[in-house]
Amino acid sequence: MTKPSTSMNPLAFIRKYDELFNRLLFLLGALVVYRFGSHVPIPGMDPESLSKFFQTNENTILGLFNMFSGGALERMSVMALGIMPYISASIIVQMMTAVIPSLDALKKEGQAGQRQINKYTRQLTLALALVQSIGMCTGLISQNLTLTSGLGFYIPAVTSLVAGSMFLMWLGEQITERGIGNGISMLILAGIVATFPQVVTQSINSVQQGQMNMIALLIFSLLALAVVAGIVFIERAQRRIPVNYAQKQSQERKIYAQQQSHLPLKINMAGVIPAIFASSLLLFPASLGQWVGQSPNPNIFQSFLQNMALVLSPGQPLYLVIFAALIIFFCYFYTALVFSPKEVSENLKRSGAYIPGIRPGLQTQRYLDHVLNRLTFIGAIYMTIICLMPMILQSAFGIPFHLGGTSVLISVVVIMDFIAQVKAHLMTHHYHNYSLIQTMEVKHS
Repeated sequence: MTKPSTSMNPLAFIRKYDELFNRLLFLLGALVVYRFGSHVPIPGMDPESLSKFFQTNENTILGLFNMFSGGALERMSVMALGIMPYISASIIVQMMTAVIPSLDALKKEGQAGQRQINKYTRQLTLALALVQSIGMCTGLISQNLTLTSGLGFYIPAVTSLVAGSMFLMWLGEQITERGIGNGISMLILAGIVATFPQVVTQSINSVQQGQMNMIALLIFSLLALAVVAGIVFIERAQRRIPVNYAQKQSQERKIYAQQQSHLPLKINMAGVIPAIFASSLLLFPASLGQWVGQSPNPNIFQSFLQNMALVLSPGQPLYLVIFAALIIFFCYFYTALVFSPKEVSENLKRSGAYIPGIRPGLQTQRYLDHVLNRLTFIGAIYMTIICLMPMILQSAFGIPFHLGGTSVLISVVVIMDFIAQVKAHLMTHHYHNYSLIQTMEVKHS
C-alpha cells in the first residue's frame, strides 16, 4: 500500500476553512452595517444643541446608555435605542417562562416551542421599543433639541427608532445563526469597543488639564489589567465533581474496568448575562426619567421621574444597591435556567454513573444543588465586585470620566467565548481533514 503525495487534490485542503472564513466575513459585514447605522441620524434633530446636552450629562445615566449603544445615542441615530429593548423583552419572557406553566410547556417542546417563545419576545421587543422611543422623543422636544415638534417630529423619529431597534434584533439573530458567537453579545461588544478610543482620549486630556494625576492614571491602568486577569481566571475556573461508571459484565463474563470521569461546573455558570440583564433593567426606568421628566415647569409625575433619574445615576448609593441586588438575583435565576441538578442526577442514574460517596437519585440531586449554590454565590459576589468597584472608585477619587466594570466584564467574556467558538470550528475542520486523508489513502491504496 502506497501513500499518495502529489495525487491528492489540494483543493480539499484549501477549502477546509471555507465555512469558518464565511462566518467571520459575515460577522465583520454585520458589524460594519451596525456601525454605519449608528451614524445615521433621525430626522428633525439639532446637532449643536444635542452635542451640548450630552456634554453636560456625560457622567449621568445617559452616558452609560450611550456607551452601550456605541455612541449612537449621542448622535441620536436610528439605532439610538440599541439592543436594550430586546434584552429587556428576553428578561421578561424568561421570567414569565419560569412562572407561567403554558410557557414552560412551550420551552420543553423543542425547536417548535422555542420558535413560539422567540415570537413572543419579538412582539414584546416591539412594544418596549415603541414606549422607549416615544419617551425619548418627548424628552428631546422638552429639551429643545429638535428643529420641529408635534406629529411632524414624532412620526418619523419614532418610526426610525423602532425600525432601528428591530433591525438590530434581526441582525443579532443572523449573527448567531450565520456568524460566530452570540449575536446580541457581539453587537454589545462592538458598541463598547467603539467607545474605548474616547475613554483613552478623555484620560489623556484629564492628565494634560491637571484634572487627574499621571500616577493615578497609571495605577488605574494596572488595576484594569488586574481586573481583566481576574475575569479570565474566574471564567476559566471549574469545580470538577468526580463521576464513576459502574463495572459492566458481558455475556462472556468479561468484566470491564471501572471508568472515571468528572462533571465540570463553572464558578460563573451564568456568564455575562446577569450583568447585561441588570444594566438593561436599570437603564430602562432611569432613561425614561431622564427623557420624559425633563421640563422647566415639571408636574408631579415629571418631578417623580426627575428624582428617579437622579437617584439611579451611576455611582449613587441606591443605584449601587439595586445593581448589586439585580446581579445576584440574575446569577441565581439564570444558573437555575441553564443547569438543573434534578435532570443531571437522573441522567447520571440512567447511564449507570454515580458520584463517589453519594447515592444515585435524590442524594445526588441534593449534593449537586448544594455545590451549585456555593459556586453561584462565589460567582455572584465576583461579578458584583467587578461591576461596582470602578463606580465606587470613580465616586471616591473624583475621576472625571466614566469607568465601566460592566463593559470590561462583557468585553472579556464575549471575546473569550468568541475565541472558544473559533477553536471549536478549527477542531471540527481538523477532524474532517483527518477523515478526508484516511478516505483518500484508502482510495489510492
